[in-house]
Amino acid sequence: MIGIADKIMRRVSIHDSDGWVCTPKDFLDLGSREAVDQAMSRLAKAGRLRRVGHGLYDAPRFSNVLNRSAPVHLDAAIAALARRDGVRIMPDGLVAANRLGLTNAVPAKASYVTDGHSRTLKIDGRTVRFRHAGPSVMLWAGRPAGPVVQALRWLGPRAAADREVVSTLKRYLPDHVKFDLLHNSRDLPGWALPLARSITGDQAVAV
Repeated sequence: MIGIADKIMRRVSIHDSDGWVCTPKDFLDLGSREAVDQAMSRLAKAGRLRRVGHGLYDAPRFSNVLNRSAPVHLDAAIAALARRDGVRIMPDGLVAANRLGLTNAVPAKASYVTDGHSRTLKIDGRTVRFRHAGPSVMLWAGRPAGPVVQALRWLGPRAAADREVVSTLKRYLPDHVKFDLLHNSRDLPGWALPLARSITGDQAVAV
């Protein structure tokens, strides 16, 4: 009979190539919470799982580039937290703007907004901050255009209207992101609506 630990590792192995981060909650269909916790603790002690934060685990990976253990996939860890805690999480405006190439500024600490509690956590040795945000911000969580809206909010009305910002987004955003931005424009701050129209060409784009 296959034990819980082996069943856990079988499930982890399915995600072996994508840096999946898991929590005990991901395995509660295999046994009681106590049994799952004990199995994951044993797997971590045996080196088959790596504990990267409180209640967060991934499969140990080695980076040939760094010549050491590969760092955790932070986005995967954030997704695991969201699943575990039943909350929505997305990058804050500075992170989103940096990823979209709209600023060279790099946040000193990884920072996210959430509809959960504000808190600071350690994930794989990194300090990660979570700031509670209201419904008007969090309704974009999980939407393709969410990072764009976050970036525009961070830039503010004046900087976001810069010709270079609009041109960059118009040139590089995929069509499905433009589609989402335009067709959910009713959820944008009033000042961002003209920008959305400029970025998308004010017409429905193909998904």
